[in-house]
Amino acid sequence: MKSVNRREFLKIGGTGLAGLTLTGLNIPIFAPKRAFAKSSGSAWKFGVMADTQWKTGIYNGIPVEDPASCATTIIDALNEQFIQHGCKFVIQVGDLVDKELVDGTRTLPTREEHARALYSNGIGFFPVRGNHEASAVAANEMPILFPQTLGQGPHLFGADNVESPVLSVPYSASDSLKGLTYMFDFNNVRCVLIDQFVRADGSNYNGAKSYAYNAVDQVAWVDSALSANGGDRHAFVFAHKNLIGQNHKDNLFGNALTDNPEARDYFLESLHNNGVRYYLSGHDHMHHYSRVTSGGDGAFGVGQIICASNSYKFYIPREGDDDREIPFDQELFSIGYYIFTVDGPRVTVDFYASSHGFDYSDVSLSAPPSPLYFYLRDTFGYSLNGDAFEVARGESYTRVAGSYKNTNVRILAGKNGNNETDYVGRPLSKFVTTGWTDSDSVDGAVSHILSLWGMTDNLSLYDEALEGMLPDENESRETDIYTLSMTCNALKDQSGKNHKNFCLAARSESGWVNAVDANYGGSENFVRGPWRDGYGLGTWGIDADSVWAVINHDGDFAVMPIAAVEK
Repeated sequence: MKSVNRREFLKIGGTGLAGLTLTGLNIPIFAPKRAFAKSSGSAWKFGVMADTQWKTGIYNGIPVEDPASCATTIIDALNEQFIQHGCKFVIQVGDLVDKELVDGTRTLPTREEHARALYSNGIGFFPVRGNHEASAVAANEMPILFPQTLGQGPHLFGADNVESPVLSVPYSASDSLKGLTYMFDFNNVRCVLIDQFVRADGSNYNGAKSYAYNAVDQVAWVDSALSANGGDRHAFVFAHKNLIGQNHKDNLFGNALTDNPEARDYFLESLHNNGVRYYLSGHDHMHHYSRVTSGGDGAFGVGQIICASNSYKFYIPREGDDDREIPFDQELFSIGYYIFTVDGPRVTVDFYASSHGFDYSDVSLSAPPSPLYFYLRDTFGYSLNGDAFEVARGESYTRVAGSYKNTNVRILAGKNGNNETDYVGRPLSKFVTTGWTDSDSVDGAVSHILSLWGMTDNLSLYDEALEGMLPDENESRETDIYTLSMTCNALKDQSGKNHKNFCLAARSESGWVNAVDANYGGSENFVRGPWRDGYGLGTWGIDADSVWAVINHDGDFAVMPIAAVEK
């Protein structure tokens, strides 16, 4: 592990970023070729961040700049991102500080001070504890510093229905999790945050000395909170520790993956049955997106998002999972945050990341990098009215199909040709999801609108042999070459008449275009008739009651008149 100070960062940054044009977000302007799941007027956003530990005193002979073992420089930079993105609230998944006490002074108040920029802009902040503030003292501090976790104070900003579990056990006080484990609602989303550390009365699960099993007696409450949410609403679950960690093997249910399998599987079954798509955690200081399943036949599962570091340190994955995890994306050694865009039934997750300011590797920062340059590194999502398909390396995409109000979609050809792995060598699968929007939101569409996520090449950035300040660009949105087909009533009604006047359209930054015009390369070629094996990238056509195109991007698609996309 290398150590880096600000002078070294500036020396590299002064040449590596010269001449770069920036937006107010400190994001370089690299416009994508098409817009993904473009938001409607009712869409709204929230942000997620992770561990903000910082060093204290003198480290490797270099005075530490940020106070109270709290990464205040990075926090302030992320606050600005969340403000510029227009977030309604921000959630932090634990480790708010590195040490609870520095030079005799409690440190959590410093973290609270650096949430005030959000409050000043009408943005809520909802934290949950991590293992670096695991004591009973911290448990009593949290609801005082952040009364919004109790549903109180001036910083709710529209969040409501705030509740905590009331325990009925002989070893813990009934209110010992109040304001620590809690849920809240905002618009059409329910957020459930789980605190698994020493409770406010100093107790632990079943009278144990360790907090390792403190999530076990909370699963029933989580299940009740989720089951009461309703099938037409989103739900997300947050905690500090992972379901299956990449570096750490301690987890939400114990010190080992084999601990408390009954509670673990009950939890996963509840999330699965209640429509939770993502469980978010910190602890591992890396971006990692995967699917975790229950034991046995793996009948129940949930997407796991391990959030990138917002700290001075970064971890390297280790082998040792128990074959219940399917990895999708991984990026190490970057500082990042997450933006969730909620648009009715659809949710899009964008992961933004910046270099830590030093040559790409596992560093230990002595001074915070400044400025931070964030790039869009990963995008995925889902819709309550869509479907999901796990596609392993080498498998065909032809299972991807669905329908919505007489609009039908199917992938006719293409396979997962990605050869990327994660750090420990596991092949990365793709998790392809679909969703739908009614056609009245787009002028000219004769079908309903398909959103297609998860087709892009897997994010895989972990090789310490790489050089330079990485990441240094937006991740490509290019996909494998595949053939997408859509049908709708309008095509069936006009079969044999003006059928040739329609095409498969895709949404781009400039509006709707012929889907092949959003391709990365290829040559446009129109065919009247069905798709046939061997048609190259850029070929598009019209069959008896369908339009199809050979493309290499995902995004939003619809059946539209050719005149509407050529104007």
